[in-house]
Amino acid sequence: MNITKTIIAAGAVALAFCSCSKHESYAALLTEEEKAVNHFLADKRVELSLPENLEFETAGGNADEAPYYRMDSDGTVYMQVLKTGDRENNKAADNDLIFFRYTRYDLKEIMNSGSTPGAGNATEMTDPKSFRFNNYTLSSSAQYGSGIQVPLQYLGVDCEVNIVVKSQYGFTGEIAYVTPYLFSIRYYRSKL
Repeated sequence: MNITKTIIAAGAVALAFCSCSKHESYAALLTEEEKAVNHFLADKRVELSLPENLEFETAGGNADEAPYYRMDSDGTVYMQVLKTGDRENNKAADNDLIFFRYTRYDLKEIMNSGSTPGAGNATEMTDPKSFRFNNYTLSSSAQYGSGIQVPLQYLGVDCEVNIVVKSQYGFTGEIAYVTPYLFSIRYYRSKL
């Protein structure tokens, strides 16, 4: 009987040890997230501050020409402007209903394997996504995190951007995975 208990206890300890070694600490996940973002931005032009008068350089015909702007001091969001939109006549106001189409790419996967398939609704005409600008009290808006709303603080609603979003500003249901994403996003208002 004691031998059976000893074997069971040893097996439980071995199983616990194995399962603990497979899970990284939160600090290690944050370090890996930072590495993935740095890996992605390593061959890009990065501006550490916003431009004077918020005159963002745009990509024009070649997305590689435009810089990624660090949007906050912590480097949680980086934005590359493809199209500024009409900043004078089409700015988002608090609680405006904003629709968006996006494709997102897992930056950890890109770092580890060199590529990753994109996911999102960019090509799905039957899957509109929307949020209420700056209204995080609604779960329908909060679920996407605050990162995807950052461009609309500076650009017109009809803008198009690439943004790097770290997990704490990403989709709220995925924060625990500590995965940074590159989003290619187009914003628009309802035509109805």
